[in-house]
Amino acid sequence: MEQYTQLAIPNPDDLLFGVCPRPLSLKNGMVIGGGTVYPELNFTLPVMGIEASTMPEVRAQYTQMIEGVCARAAELQTPGLVVEFELLPELTQNPEWGADVTKILRETLDRYAAKHGLKGALRVTPNDIREFERPPLLRTGLLWDNMLRSFRLCAEAGADLLSIESTGGKEIHDDALLQADLAAAVFALGVLGSRDMAFLWDAIVEIGNETGAVPAGDTACGFGNTAMMLAHARYIPKVWAALVRVLTVTRSLVAYERGAVGPSKDCAYEGPYIKAITGYPIALEGAEAACAHLSSLGNIMKATADLWSNESVQNVKLLGGMAPTVSLEQLVYAARLMNVATGKGKAAALMLRDWFVESDAPFDPQAYVLRPDMVIKLAGEIVAEPTPYLRTRRAALATLEALRQGVAQGAFSLPKTETAWLDRLSKQADALPEDEGAFIAAQAALADRAKVRLEQYEVA
Repeated sequence: MEQYTQLAIPNPDDLLFGVCPRPLSLKNGMVIGGGTVYPELNFTLPVMGIEASTMPEVRAQYTQMIEGVCARAAELQTPGLVVEFELLPELTQNPEWGADVTKILRETLDRYAAKHGLKGALRVTPNDIREFERPPLLRTGLLWDNMLRSFRLCAEAGADLLSIESTGGKEIHDDALLQADLAAAVFALGVLGSRDMAFLWDAIVEIGNETGAVPAGDTACGFGNTAMMLAHARYIPKVWAALVRVLTVTRSLVAYERGAVGPSKDCAYEGPYIKAITGYPIALEGAEAACAHLSSLGNIMKATADLWSNESVQNVKLLGGMAPTVSLEQLVYAARLMNVATGKGKAAALMLRDWFVESDAPFDPQAYVLRPDMVIKLAGEIVAEPTPYLRTRRAALATLEALRQGVAQGAFSLPKTETAWLDRLSKQADALPEDEGAFIAAQAALADRAKVRLEQYEVA
């Protein structure tokens, strides 16, 4: 197990799109993080039922999507393409169904590589179906077995990269978000989620080692992006969502400590921190992900991306063509601009990066904590601690202090209604004990056992 005690990228000027200290070389010659930003397209089905009787139509839909996408990528002379196949729950619960689609995607990518020279890689992301049992049963049972079988069959069917949007700890975190309960959020992320990540990623890494697929990375989408969406809808303060974003880092970092090597998943907006700490490449999303959700982070996420993604788009008809093909074109042009800047030298790339940053960071605390200088500062605080809990506690204290300083300096705009939340959250952070055992005992006593099986996290 790797233990991160210092930053792989200590200088903010080295936290830049397209490059990282530990690039990933794939079998087809693509090097992610080696100087080129590649588009990563994620597509999904239109609204339809998925069952045995509709699987022919499911396969036909994915065939149409990948054919259209590869054809347009070849026409645009794309230097390389990553396709992400996020399995819907039914395709994970029935592992053979997901593997069938994986095979379709793999064969099409290979055909375009042979005929047109299009380098293509395939990321496969099984669904974390464990949460469909309540309280979630995380380590045993049919859902766990089917999820692991899905990983294995998809890897054997041709997946290059393995990822997941894991949800361990979410059963506590959802209530914590709405109640602005910092201690409960820290418990969910720094204790429960981190322990689940260790167990889960040991299994994923083992499958990757046995099949030749790359254990890529996880995402705290169900935590940080849920907070982002709630803040956008004004259900929770933006400063709370910004704080949660940084708190998710320690949980997602566990995947890399257990053997993941990147690229992180696109919806892992904590990715810049992961890149700074581990040196591994990351996938990110922003403006071109508006087809899936809105955000305040449209440009700033491009600042540090090695893969640039659209989140996910349904296979529906638009004026320009089918939506996945349209989305692919948008990604190609965005990545092309970043690559041109890189080709002009580091000074030009830094100028473009800083424009990406400056166009978002002054308008929202959620963007402010993703500025490269803030990422390096706060990531350094995180790795100064030895355990996930202590790292999450340190992240809370350091992030709140950074936000207070940012407000005082006028570095970002903040509604007057939110300024009081900095004080409220800081009081909660100051109350977090250094004694991890005492913290766990106190939170375990408060946990609703109808919602969480603490024994699944090795918490009595």
